Amino acid sequence: MSIIVQKYGGTSMADSKCIKNVAQKVVKAKRLGHQVVVVVSAPAGVTDDLIRRAKEVTDKPSGRELDMILATGEQISISLLAMAIKSLGEDAISFTSSQVGIFTDANHNKAKIEEINTSKIMKSLDANQVVIIAGFQGVTKELEITTLGRGGSDTSAVAIGVALGASEVEIYTDVDGIYTADPRIVASAKKIHRITFDEMLEMAGSGAKVLHLRSVELAAKNNMPIHLRSSFSDAIGTFVVDEEDENMEQVLVRGVAHTTNNAKITIANIENSSKNIAYIFKSISDHNINVDVITQNYIKKDRMTISFTVSEDEYEAALALSKKLGKDVKAETVYGNESVAKVCIIGVGMKSTPGVASRVFDCLAQSDVEIDMVSTSDINISCVINQKDYQKAVIAIHNAFEL
Repeated sequence: MSIIVQKYGGTSMADSKCIKNVAQKVVKAKRLGHQVVVVVSAPAGVTDDLIRRAKEVTDKPSGRELDMILATGEQISISLLAMAIKSLGEDAISFTSSQVGIFTDANHNKAKIEEINTSKIMKSLDANQVVIIAGFQGVTKELEITTLGRGGSDTSAVAIGVALGASEVEIYTDVDGIYTADPRIVASAKKIHRITFDEMLEMAGSGAKVLHLRSVELAAKNNMPIHLRSSFSDAIGTFVVDEEDENMEQVLVRGVAHTTNNAKITIANIENSSKNIAYIFKSISDHNINVDVITQNYIKKDRMTISFTVSEDEYEAALALSKKLGKDVKAETVYGNESVAKVCIIGVGMKSTPGVASRVFDCLAQSDVEIDMVSTSDINISCVINQKDYQKAVIAIHNAFEL
């Protein structure tokens, strides 16, 4: 009897009608002969409401206390879903992460899973129960509650799937798969039925919000297949798999991803020294700030300017730190720009096809979109542009490559 892990997001758990719909899907899977573990998020809007309430009492809630309140959201979902499944005639039991033993590091609000104790899960599965686990959260070895950050329930589901040796992780959400672009921007966007881990990593890291980046990294590392599908239909969604097949290689570009929650920071006119670069980015890393695109511009042989992008929610901390670092490395000035977006094209076919970058730059030029920064890999070309131009850029690239 195979184990499958199903994850349901906040929109799938939004109200009693949605929860009953989820219960029916879970029961259907169980009656097909699977042992089912379900990972759920807090109902839609609950996490945001809890953050709002925390900020009503203090502008800067401590990470520990914020985790204490945020972890309550998923408890609503797990208990209600267990009740709904029992009402359909199947036994179910709900667990918080601490009850199961999902152990993380002590990095509040951004914790990483270190170990999962599967004994209680397996005991319940062997007792013919559906096991429902709170996603997004964990506990340290000192029993301090932690949360995994936005989208962390995806990561919880994949980690549990890996620990249990599940046959598949099904991620249920309010969309029915991964598309060649955001359908809200490009009406002609088409669903992708099969995508590699590498492509999905690039898309998730480039703004496609359907899967959390850390969950894809974990799935890729452990070769855990993911099936992304809709909570509101029985349609086949998108399979995220290990290796590309011959047909996948024939597709030049898999899709266009974008993100608007970016900010750019520039540390201008510093001594051209590898020690300076190492010092700057080690300091940023030590403060647990993630850097995305990095460029270096050489003013003279011995002087350079460094620019990099960070997520919008880390911008203030990153800019304050960068100004301090700028003084340390004797920068002429340090400044930021919150009005930037990133548009990326992704596809395994790009690594064996010349001229892709020139086509991207050409179509953006024809659409009067100025490119501020560029980064590339074998299967990704990312352009940092003015935020006001991102929709125009996505449409232009999607049309240029006839996706």
